Amino acid sequence: MHTQNGLPNNSSTDITSFIDRFAEEHQASWIAYRRERHCSPEPSGEETETSRSICERLKSLGIAAQIPERGVGVVGDLLLGDATDDTPAIALRADIDALRMPDRKDVGYSSIKDGLAHACGHDVHTTVVLGAAETLSSLKKSGTKLPTARVRFLFQAAEETGEGAIWMVEDGYLKNVPSILGLHVEPNLLVGRIGIRYGVFTAAVDEVHIFVKGNGGHTARPHSTTDPIHAATMLVCQLYQMLPRSVDVRDSSVFTVGQIHGGHASNVIPDEVSIVGTLRTTEPNSRGDLMNCIRATSQHLADLTGNEIDVQFLHSLSSVVNSNNETAAFEKASREVLGDGGVELLDRPSMGGEDFAMYLDCCKGSQIRLGCAGSLPWPHLHSPVFDVDEQAIAIGVRVVARAALLASQE
Repeated sequence: MHTQNGLPNNSSTDITSFIDRFAEEHQASWIAYRRERHCSPEPSGEETETSRSICERLKSLGIAAQIPERGVGVVGDLLLGDATDDTPAIALRADIDALRMPDRKDVGYSSIKDGLAHACGHDVHTTVVLGAAETLSSLKKSGTKLPTARVRFLFQAAEETGEGAIWMVEDGYLKNVPSILGLHVEPNLLVGRIGIRYGVFTAAVDEVHIFVKGNGGHTARPHSTTDPIHAATMLVCQLYQMLPRSVDVRDSSVFTVGQIHGGHASNVIPDEVSIVGTLRTTEPNSRGDLMNCIRATSQHLADLTGNEIDVQFLHSLSSVVNSNNETAAFEKASREVLGDGGVELLDRPSMGGEDFAMYLDCCKGSQIRLGCAGSLPWPHLHSPVFDVDEQAIAIGVRVVARAALLASQE
């Protein structure tokens, strides 16, 4: 017989009490580990030291863990109850890479590596999932009656470059994994609050690469050129004006240029300019319409200015779409830990992208937003002074450990 939350009646209280007590007792050690990782960040695809550290900690817990042949990332399985190696697994995913940017915080655990920083909270995600592994492993050793579950811990490299999730899929670590759970810190939510959303959780993201090619020349004689710089600036302005008016205004979308490159001297009009940006959408139809608008507007400017304009869409990520059962498990776990007042049902998706979406091509899953702000306003993600209120770590462990057990029984 099961309670409404999916755990056995006779052990549900024992399990949740153990998780909460264990988190309280180990919070300080988790904070210390997070700081260790925070001061030693590694960029996407180069997380070798981080991977070794995680693998060693999992093995010390008695969890069978391995580093994939690529040399980065870690995968480990924990069998609970009557689970076997063939039991379908519930996966808990944490991204482990850092950003190529400076860390300008004045704290004792700021980055010791120039030009690298954990400014997106991946050190927290890593610590939370490791803490959940430690908690569930100790729960198993305690002799408490547990539901049957195989829990797979996925510590993924290269999230920031959108490569790591597909590596895990290509290497077979999503086979026989019907469900996956993940989290991301949220500086717009105070610590002690969690954001839950059913359905579309993040935007689909396409990198937009535009190349303007024509005839350059002397800046004193622009009439003898096709002036690709002028064409490029006209194109950016036209896209900023046209795109918001080409789709239903009720559908969230945003196009932003992040790079414009062209020329090497003040008195030379270059013959080529590159424009790089991102297109972010939450509706598939809007995505297609906006891509077509970018192409059509580029062709119009090419005809008008006498340049060639080539448009490419690269490194596309789909939206994270949270499934009902896994999100319900997260919601119930969050309400148990924080009470109803600590749970915020998000009314709109984030316009950020997440390669967690690639896992959802293979299985069902859900992500939550873990409040990490000590006060509001708080430094945003990717800020050189981004940090977290570390009380969020134990909260994350308590929620993720509960949710893993709940989702595994669906």
